[in-house]
Amino acid sequence: MVDRKSIANLIREAARRLVIPRFRALGSGDIREKKPGDPVTIADIEMERELTRLLTAFVAGARVVGEESVAEEPRRLDELSSDAPVWIIDPVDGTSNFAKGLPGFAVIVALARRGAVEAGWIYDPLGDVMVSAVKGEGAWSGERRLWVAADIPPERLAGSAYGRAKSGLRAAKALNESGRIRGIHNQGCSGLEYASLAQGVSQFTLHSRSLPWDHAAGVLIVSEAGGHAAFLDGARYDTRIMDRAVLAAASGAAWQTVQEVMTTA
Repeated sequence: MVDRKSIANLIREAARRLVIPRFRALGSGDIREKKPGDPVTIADIEMERELTRLLTAFVAGARVVGEESVAEEPRRLDELSSDAPVWIIDPVDGTSNFAKGLPGFAVIVALARRGAVEAGWIYDPLGDVMVSAVKGEGAWSGERRLWVAADIPPERLAGSAYGRAKSGLRAAKALNESGRIRGIHNQGCSGLEYASLAQGVSQFTLHSRSLPWDHAAGVLIVSEAGGHAAFLDGARYDTRIMDRAVLAAASGAAWQTVQEVMTTA
């Protein structure tokens, strides 16, 4: 198994060299759209390239599935079904915020094998906060063990929500109007939303798509912090499935509350 701290240091140093210097310093040629409304910046490209180079040296025979490389060559997703360990990389999660010069972005890295996540890291470069987990070893921020806020009563739940409920209502609207939670605060960055949940700041995060670079690390970290994470239909999370809603929460009761609203609203 990989050394959690060594990988954390590697991610942190790469972000300091390649991401932070680009924040609020992007030129007109440093941003393009992969498709309408889906920006990519030079920081995304350079950071993924560097992490790919560094991470493959840590695990013999490991493959890499990065958000930007998949955008260029979708067949790379097939690596997730191989028997080899796979590094999953989101070099700048929250690129829309980053490209606009707004806070709210993160670097996400996970290590998976045959759909199961074995380790994960989420790094907030602006706050210099790293949360990470290795399966069976708990979730950590530095030397501090992380625990979700599992004792919050349902009516006090707060979190993030994207997509739509079964009724067609936007998820955020359906939850806010249900009267069963306290409120929604979307950050536009799944990495930071998972980190907030693992640190006990929020109590749930719901996403309509299960792209592995957005969720693999966060699902493991929240689970290792004592929370519950799964596809919205209750199935076990699998990095190879990308078209299902995924829900993570601080407790089984919190998870069920959100799930019920989304399926019955």
